[in-house]
Amino acid sequence: MVANSPTYRVPFRRRREGKTKYKTRFALLKSRKPRIVVRKTNRDLIVHLVTYSPEGDVTKARVTKKELEKHGWYVKPNTPTAYLYGILLAKKALKLGIKEAILDIGLHTPTKNSVVFAVAKGALDGGLNLKLGTELDENRINGSVIANYAKSLKELDENKYKRVFSTYLKRGIKPEELPKLFEKVKAKLKE
Repeated sequence: MVANSPTYRVPFRRRREGKTKYKTRFALLKSRKPRIVVRKTNRDLIVHLVTYSPEGDVTKARVTKKELEKHGWYVKPNTPTAYLYGILLAKKALKLGIKEAILDIGLHTPTKNSVVFAVAKGALDGGLNLKLGTELDENRINGSVIANYAKSLKELDENKYKRVFSTYLKRGIKPEELPKLFEKVKAKLKE
């Protein structure tokens, strides 16, 4: 239809702004299950457990970077971080008596091994009942891919290594030892 025709309907504001796909949202809400809402920004991940209410969505639990830092994880958002966010969210959901949820990825493209699915895998491994239709690479989840890249980069070009992994090094984390740190933090979270 043409925007000038008398039967043209203006889409909802959030749809015009590219923030909400209402057809997908309606399908998620029909399940009547809490949603794990995952949004990725340039500096962080936003992970919430949300339930629907006619007055507006209600956030039941959320995970922040500071909570992971309390457990010793000072790494910027990546796949291992997303997985740990999922475990922590599952722990909070189980404390609230929520045992089942669905994944709401919003406008993210469903890409295999993405951080969005790493959060879901973490929630699943944390004890939340969740359907996950894709398998994730364990080497990406535990940080082995990052560690191997760091090792090879350190051997090839020390300056580039320091530049690429500057945030890790400032915080006293050796990127080649990321899988060990990951396993240590994962064990703490599962206690």
